Amino acid sequence: MNIKTFTMMSLLLFSHSAMAETVVGFAQVGSESGWRTNFSNDMRDEATRRGITLKFADSQQQQANQIRAVRTFIAMRVDAIVVAPVVETGWTPILRQAQRSNIPVIILDRNIRADEDLYLTRIASDFVEEGVKAAEWLVDNVQGECRVVELQGTVGSTAAIDRGTGFNRVIDAHDRISIVRSQTAEFTRNRGKEVMENFLRAEDPRSICALWAHNDEMALGAIQAIREAGLRPGQDIRIISVDGIPDYFLAMANGVANVTVELDPHLGAPTYDVIQRYLSGDTDIPKLIRTTGDVFTQATAEEEYQRRTQ
Repeated sequence: MNIKTFTMMSLLLFSHSAMAETVVGFAQVGSESGWRTNFSNDMRDEATRRGITLKFADSQQQQANQIRAVRTFIAMRVDAIVVAPVVETGWTPILRQAQRSNIPVIILDRNIRADEDLYLTRIASDFVEEGVKAAEWLVDNVQGECRVVELQGTVGSTAAIDRGTGFNRVIDAHDRISIVRSQTAEFTRNRGKEVMENFLRAEDPRSICALWAHNDEMALGAIQAIREAGLRPGQDIRIISVDGIPDYFLAMANGVANVTVELDPHLGAPTYDVIQRYLSGDTDIPKLIRTTGDVFTQATAEEEYQRRTQ
């Protein structure tokens, strides 16, 4: 179901006052990136706007911390639990505890491997499609052989798995494009710089055609490493990423990054719409609600940066 359609349905069916007494527990991945911070802020701001009490847990990119937070939310008897999972596996036992307590669980952003009956819905982007869009831009914008280095996200996370799958699906049909180095940089800027430095030592830097990063933070770290190696990011090495954070738009405006596929961080409204509908007695809620993002290049980067930093 399209997220805009779902939101309109929610607004038509239910009133703002229905959420006045609601308490929601949210186990967030952490604060490893600008995009994640924007996502957390949106959840807080939308909760405040609706009069919802939000119990927020920063899990510092550790699944064990998330599970402890969810267990605490269950003990608190919150009205709903929201989880943006660090990794896909290992969720069944704690979800069963929430189910036995009749507390609905909403999965945000990344996916989990668990019986769908254990959670109410998942609200997320199509990460495979993000990887496809990134690779399609590369195919359309390079001539001849292209040797790519890849900065992967957190090992075992849906975003890393699916973005890589989508990107590879496209380039596998083009013999002239290949990934020659690939390593996780944990979705962080510092690790992105460190891993890119390793790539530049392991390969002839001038043989690298493009960097494919699973998020903007890692790409921004890599840009710094490329500059320090005496190369021109955005020209000598094309920079391809996902997220659409302001810092990356600025990098594109300055010509040191090429393209990003936007991942919308504004998940608060659709999340609370779902909770509102469920608590009002509506059980006809789809198991997957998709968000969508566009492809942005240097052509509109300055305009987008100004719009997003006002």
